Amino acid sequence: MAKITFMGAGSTVFARNVLGDCMSSPVLADSEIALYDIDAKRLKESETILSAINKGFGAKARISSYLGVENRKNALHGADFAVNAIQVGLYDPCTITDFEVPKKYGLRQTIADTIGIGGIMRALRTIPVMKDFARDMEEVCPNVWLLNYTNPMSMLTGFMLRYTNIKTAGLCHSVQACSGNLLKDLGMEDKLEGRRELIAGINHMGWLLEIKDKNGADLYPEIKKRAAAKNAAGKHYDMVRYDYMDKLGFYCTESSEHNAEYNPYYIKSRYPQLIDQFNIPLDEYPRRCIEQAAGWTKQYEEMTSSDVIKHERSGEYASYIMEALITGVPYKIGGNVLNHGGLIENLPSEACVEVPCLVDNYGVSPCYAGRLPVHLAAMNMTHINVHLIAIEAAVTLKKEHIYHAAMLDPLTAAELSIDDIRSMVDELIERHGSWMPKYK
Repeated sequence: MAKITFMGAGSTVFARNVLGDCMSSPVLADSEIALYDIDAKRLKESETILSAINKGFGAKARISSYLGVENRKNALHGADFAVNAIQVGLYDPCTITDFEVPKKYGLRQTIADTIGIGGIMRALRTIPVMKDFARDMEEVCPNVWLLNYTNPMSMLTGFMLRYTNIKTAGLCHSVQACSGNLLKDLGMEDKLEGRRELIAGINHMGWLLEIKDKNGADLYPEIKKRAAAKNAAGKHYDMVRYDYMDKLGFYCTESSEHNAEYNPYYIKSRYPQLIDQFNIPLDEYPRRCIEQAAGWTKQYEEMTSSDVIKHERSGEYASYIMEALITGVPYKIGGNVLNHGGLIENLPSEACVEVPCLVDNYGVSPCYAGRLPVHLAAMNMTHINVHLIAIEAAVTLKKEHIYHAAMLDPLTAAELSIDDIRSMVDELIERHGSWMPKYK
């Protein structure tokens, strides 16, 4: 019987998917499930929903809740697996601050959770908490596997793998959904079955390097043709990534609203018409947060109107990884790991990269991906530079490294002067207050 600890269990919908998947698994159904959070209301809601799902599977799992930092070690004690889905500072106040302050300086964002000044600040709020998690894990469950879903993925996973002794794999939905959604959106559903693909790069900027049908025929020529025609025909939700294919030659794993802010090419004060041209949803993440909060009460009431909630296993990696680690039956994922051994030859060894990985009872074994086309490696390096110096800031607590990280961010550097960047960083640090440690 495995013990699974869910860190940030107040992330109720996500906890429902991952832990519901575990309850539906013959290998994991009788697990001990420990829910941990610092928000009493959300923790209780998760426990209520998960208990109802558990009843639907015969109530085989044992579920317990642990509230607050003082109970964290108990939640983690003896855990075989820990799933991380925390959001330090939540939407209100911290995400609001991450959008409002940069906007004063003329810097606009869409999601702000991965890179950019919003991603940097989120990393600097979250790494100290992850460090505390690691310290507890090293004491009470040193052999645990940590499955990290929290963004900024590369910075948090990179920190855990470089500065703690905890076995960690970073997981994201974007690799799983990439080629399938692309083919569906372009009316190529007949090519889904048996397709072959190679994806490698970094989180949220992994590259679909190859895509072939079940017979080995290259699908890219037809994909590019249809994508160009769709962009020319009118507005749709994925215009930035289709433009990537046109200009860079390859499709990217994460959504267009994310990738619009990952580079200096689309959100430009000198070219405001690009926002409309590429259908870029500025301030998208705050909108989503407000909508999700407004809809949650109704959804919760609907879900808890019955003592039993049905759950169908999702495509989330977590439960399948746990199964593979327990049984030894191999399972392939797109995982975030350190680039040790030159998995991607033309990226640095300390970078956190996203590559195919084989999971079995030996662990998570990343696969060699070779060299990226030079221009794609260069795009990735603009992010890796920020990842590495932001981690350095969190480890050393030197404020100058926060300035450096912001100065190296592609969009920030393209839009703001160095003096404005430094002023913006200072104001963000002041506004975040106790959500961040004190920097020298």
